[in-house]
Amino acid sequence: MSRIGRLPVPIPSGVKVEIAGSAVKVTGPKGSLSHTITPGIGVSATKDKIVLSIETQGRNASALEGLTRSLINNMVTGVSKGFEEVLELVGVGYRAEMRGSSLQLVLGYSHPVVYEVPKGIKATVDKQTRIVLEGIDRQLVGETAAIIRGFKPPDPYKAKGIKYADEVIKKKIGKKGIK
Repeated sequence: MSRIGRLPVPIPSGVKVEIAGSAVKVTGPKGSLSHTITPGIGVSATKDKIVLSIETQGRNASALEGLTRSLINNMVTGVSKGFEEVLELVGVGYRAEMRGSSLQLVLGYSHPVVYEVPKGIKATVDKQTRIVLEGIDRQLVGETAAIIRGFKPPDPYKAKGIKYADEVIKKKIGKKGIK
């Protein structure tokens, strides 16, 4: 039995959980999410918690139980509180702006980079160098942040690029000439 999988998922007030066969649907004040459970994992819900169990023994049953518990916990947290990821643009002339549902980035290339923000993600730009991504799906928020960061990853030699707000970039020393 997985250490994470055996922990019950608490259900906060205002969140409704529906289990129909292998589908779990979680509805809350911020929206609703659904997930299909892997065969071999059992899910049961009471009024204040969700409990998972292993129905079939296999090589990966324990790992799948922990994974499923984490996914359901992220769904419950997402529909009740939501998730947020903050990106910072570091570099002279680097800036961002929202134009409708697309994010336009000036990153030192010969052209601006335009990224269409996916549905379910709310993107805002503060001070032209700070991008805040919010949403209820943790995977989608993280994936969107990683795609945007991938346009100009932080350079360890110049300490320029797009970085996460809590990321620390260690600046490296460049090549030194022999005198």
